[in-house]
Amino acid sequence: MPKITFMGAGGYSFPARITLDILSFPELQDSTITLMDINKDNLDRSYRLLSGVINRLNLPTKMEATTDRRAALDGADYVIIVWQVGGIEAYTPDVEIPRKYGIDQCVGDTLGPGGVFRGVRSIPAYIDVCKDMKEVCPDALMINYANPMSINCWAVSTTGIKCVGLCHSVQGTSWMLASHLGIPYNEISYKCYGINHQAWFTEFRHKGKDVYPELRRIMFEKYPSPGPGVGLSDGAYIGKQPDLAVDHGDVYYHERVRTEIMRTFGYFHTESSHHGSEYVMWFRKNEDMIKSYIKERWDYYQICLHHDFAGQEKWIEEVKAPLTCSGEYAAYIIHSMETDTKRVIYGNVPNYGPPGSSIDSPSAHLIPNLPQNCIVELACLVDRNGIQPTSPGPLPIGCAAINRMSINVQELAVSAGLTGNKELLYQAVAVDPFAGSMLTLPRIKEMVDEMFEAEKKWLPQFK
Repeated sequence: MPKITFMGAGGYSFPARITLDILSFPELQDSTITLMDINKDNLDRSYRLLSGVINRLNLPTKMEATTDRRAALDGADYVIIVWQVGGIEAYTPDVEIPRKYGIDQCVGDTLGPGGVFRGVRSIPAYIDVCKDMKEVCPDALMINYANPMSINCWAVSTTGIKCVGLCHSVQGTSWMLASHLGIPYNEISYKCYGINHQAWFTEFRHKGKDVYPELRRIMFEKYPSPGPGVGLSDGAYIGKQPDLAVDHGDVYYHERVRTEIMRTFGYFHTESSHHGSEYVMWFRKNEDMIKSYIKERWDYYQICLHHDFAGQEKWIEEVKAPLTCSGEYAAYIIHSMETDTKRVIYGNVPNYGPPGSSIDSPSAHLIPNLPQNCIVELACLVDRNGIQPTSPGPLPIGCAAINRMSINVQELAVSAGLTGNKELLYQAVAVDPFAGSMLTLPRIKEMVDEMFEAEKKWLPQFK
């Protein structure tokens, strides 16, 4: 009977979704599920809703809730991170202050000024959890869902704790591409690897046949390039707030940005055109440019401000048997490790070996044209032996070049977050492709100082 602990369990989406995924497997229904959050009101709500599901379905699951981090971790077999350090209060300056300086992030949680600050304020919380894990559950697997994925997992990897980072961008993008091709999803195969939110589909096949030429033809016709004259107007684009009644499926999957990248670099990557446009320097310089590439503004910060909490509660309260597992990997990993069922998942792991290995004695160099000390996203085998990453070989050189620009930011952010060195914090934002394309170095320093002042209560490592 495994003990599965959720850190940040007071949220709505992931604690509920992953718990229901776990309970969809009969072999896992006798698990102990421990919910931990520092916000007792939110924690009590999650406990009430999820206990209600267990009681209605008459499951043998033991459900616990506590605000005591160490007690929650004691004896855990799996530790699932679903928190957002600082919550919406900290997220607000991540996006609002850079917009004052002309940097319009539609998400701001992975790279850019927002991603860097979210990372450095999250790192102390991860380090505290890792210290407790070493004492009360040293063999547990940390399953991280919190962004910035690469920065967070990189910091954890320095502690020796076993950690795999999970995202759904590989699943979502592969499904979308199969839909564009009109091919049943269960008939495709692909090779995908790189870094989180920037992994590359280097192969895409239908029943063994290479369909990449047809995929390129379809995407180039659906999403033509705006051409060389785009982006000639002046001024930063802040944009109108989104209409939250719009079907964001159509808006979210409007793929002119990713298609434009594929037109030059040859391959499609795993993050949406909205979010992916923040990681490079080619798409968000001004209003004219953004409007040429983005069909309609998709603003994750605004979506977070307008969450349908009542609707989410209603959904959980109406859950009925039989439970089915979503496309998220966490429950599949736990099931495979508990039952020895063989599966392949796409996980974020150190480029130097499996979770828990050390850069001081590396056992691998999984993607050889990316830095060995970074975090990579690639196919992993899972069974009773845990997470076993594959070694896909080098990326196409242009794809690796784009990844390395992101990795530069990640490495500096991790170093800043671990050491409390503010100079490294300036440098992390300065080398960010989007921020560096918009601001001079003095303006970047001014912006970072303003963000630091707004967020300093979540940055205890900076003395």
